[in-house]
Amino acid sequence: MSRRKIVSHHCADDQRSVRDGHPSDLAGKVAIVATLDTKGRETAYLARVIEQWGRKTLTIDVGTSNRRGRSEPDGSDARVAAPAELLREIAASAREEVKELLRSGAIDAIIGVAGGKGSAVFGEVISDLPYGFPKLLVSSARPALLAELALHNDIILYPTLVDLFGINAFTERVLCNAGRAIAAMRYVPARERRERKTVAITAFGVTTPAANRCVARLAEAGIDAIVFPANGAGGRKMEQLVSAGEFDAVLDLTTTELADEIVGGTASAGPDRLKAASHRLIPQLIAPGAVDMVNFGPPSSVPAEFTGRQFYSHTPFTTLMRTTVSENERIGRLTAERLSQAKAPALVLWPAKGVSDYDRDGGIFRNPEADRAWFDAVRRHLPRSISARELDCHINDPEFAEAAASWIVEQLTPGGSPRADV
Repeated sequence: MSRRKIVSHHCADDQRSVRDGHPSDLAGKVAIVATLDTKGRETAYLARVIEQWGRKTLTIDVGTSNRRGRSEPDGSDARVAAPAELLREIAASAREEVKELLRSGAIDAIIGVAGGKGSAVFGEVISDLPYGFPKLLVSSARPALLAELALHNDIILYPTLVDLFGINAFTERVLCNAGRAIAAMRYVPARERRERKTVAITAFGVTTPAANRCVARLAEAGIDAIVFPANGAGGRKMEQLVSAGEFDAVLDLTTTELADEIVGGTASAGPDRLKAASHRLIPQLIAPGAVDMVNFGPPSSVPAEFTGRQFYSHTPFTTLMRTTVSENERIGRLTAERLSQAKAPALVLWPAKGVSDYDRDGGIFRNPEADRAWFDAVRRHLPRSISARELDCHINDPEFAEAAASWIVEQLTPGGSPRADV
C-alpha cells in the first residue's frame, strides 16, 4: 500500500534542497519499522526528514491496531496493550517481509522508532539481516533492553532519554539526527567469493599478546584474521557469522565465555557457543584462553552466593572471579561435548604454564591444579578422532601462537595435507 503525503514539520537545516549535496545518489529505500498506532506522528516526521535528504522510504507497521503490513502513519495516540504471543506473531511476519525486501533489493537500510515493546519487536525483525546492513533504532526503552539488543546484532542505538510522545523540541532533534544518519547509510553486500582465506579469532585483554601474534602469523601466510572480543556479544556474533559461511576456519583462542555460561557470569555467549564451526565443517583450533575467570560488573553486582571467592578488580566496572577446580572440570567437559560434533579437522591446544595474563607464575590467578582440571576433562570426554595437545608454555608466549596459527595455516594451504595434530 502506498503511503499518503506525510504531514509537514520543520526540521532545522532540513529545508535545504537535495541539490545542495545531499546523498541523492543512494537510490535504495530506507525501511522504517514502527508501531503506527502509537508512533504515527514520529514515523511520519522521520520519513519526511529521510526523504528530504534524498532517500525514498517505506514503512512497515508493527503496531497491534493495524496489521496490514506496509501502511500509512495515521498520527494515532492509541496505547494498545498486546499479549506477548501477538507481538511474536507480528515480529515474525515483519521479519519475513524485511527478508523479502532485502532479497529483492528494495531496501538497503532500516530504522526503527519505538518504545519498550516496539524495540523488542525491532530486534526480532532485524535478526536475520546480514552483518553490516545499516540498522538504527531510535528508542525510549530502558537501557537494559537496549543493551540486550546490542548483544545479538550490529545495531546502532539512539536512546532518546525522553519519551516519544509526538513531535516537540526534543524529539525533533533526535529524529532529525537519526533521519540524516540513516539517509547517509547504504548496505554494500560483501563479495560472494573472497580472494583471501579468512579466519575468526577470539580474544580478551588477558590473551591479546597471543591474538596479536596469531594475526601476524596468518597475515604472513596471506590469510586474513577477524578478531572477536570474548565478552558474550563477540562470541555470539562470531558463531552467527561462522554459521553464515563468512569464515574458512576458527582459531578459538579465548573460550572464557564458556566459564561464564557454566558459572553464571555476565559474559556468556549462550548455548550455541562452540558449535558453528562443527556444523559448517571447517577447521577449528580450541584453546582455554581466560577460562581461569568469570566476569561480573562492579563489586556490588557479584551475587551473594560467591562470597569468599577469589576476586580481582580488572576495572572499576569489571570484577573477575577465579574459577575453581570443579568449575574448570565442568568447563572442560562442556568444551569436549560441543567439540565432539566436529567432522572437519579439529585440535585442542593447552598451555601448561597458564591460560591468561593473570594466570602465570606469580600472577594473582595462578592455579595449575584448576587449569589441569580443564585439560584432563577435555581429554577424558573428547572422541579419539580429535587430538588434544599440551605445550610447555604460557598462552601468551610466542611459541603458543606460532603453533596455533601454523596449524590453521596448514589446514587452509592449497594442496596441503590437513592433519588433526600439530
